[in-house]
Amino acid sequence: MSSDADNARFAPAVMPERRPGKAGSTRANNRAERTQALCTAGLQVFLERGLAASTVDEITRAAGVSKGSFYRYFSNKGDLVAAIFAPLEALFNDAMARCERALEQARTPQQLHGAYTQLATELATQLLQTPDPVRLYLQECRGPREGPHAPIVGLANSITAAAIRITETACARQLLRPLPPEITALSVVGACERILMRYFDDSAPSLDPLLASSSLISLVVDGIRA
Repeated sequence: MSSDADNARFAPAVMPERRPGKAGSTRANNRAERTQALCTAGLQVFLERGLAASTVDEITRAAGVSKGSFYRYFSNKGDLVAAIFAPLEALFNDAMARCERALEQARTPQQLHGAYTQLATELATQLLQTPDPVRLYLQECRGPREGPHAPIVGLANSITAAAIRITETACARQLLRPLPPEITALSVVGACERILMRYFDDSAPSLDPLLASSSLISLVVDGIRA
């Protein structure tokens, strides 16, 4: 598992609005510390027990806070999951937006390849520095879109939608063959998830995710390039 310092990068992007306290005050700092403790503890409990089996009691014991503290900051487990994944979602959205802008300006196959390579390198470099949220995503993203699974399944759907969108952009630039963008995007997203699962599988031979990403880009782009 990654360290608490690593997981701290995945603290809530926006603190819960209730009882905000003045910025920089002791009260606000205490809230930030307790919220982060709950996020870190929740992440570890969810990985070990799964979302459905985990309880608020287990999370608060692991965080070293009272059960009442949990409900001061989160309404339920789903709110905690959303807080854990908010930075990951923001990172992904920013990277996809940059890729889309690059594709809108692309005119050559080399620029197409460069846009996708930049996206893959940026995501792989950032995500592998804080692997636990990625592990949890892979573990739970096929769950029902309700309860504590809802934020993760929503993120999975957002990833697919963004992948379709950038594929449509590349097709509009006539840089890809006119194949259904949904098929291309779903194939790439599925392959990326399988690569990450293999990377995190301690029983499997070691896999260089950056090399794997580069190989996948060449395989896909060369096959469907206009």
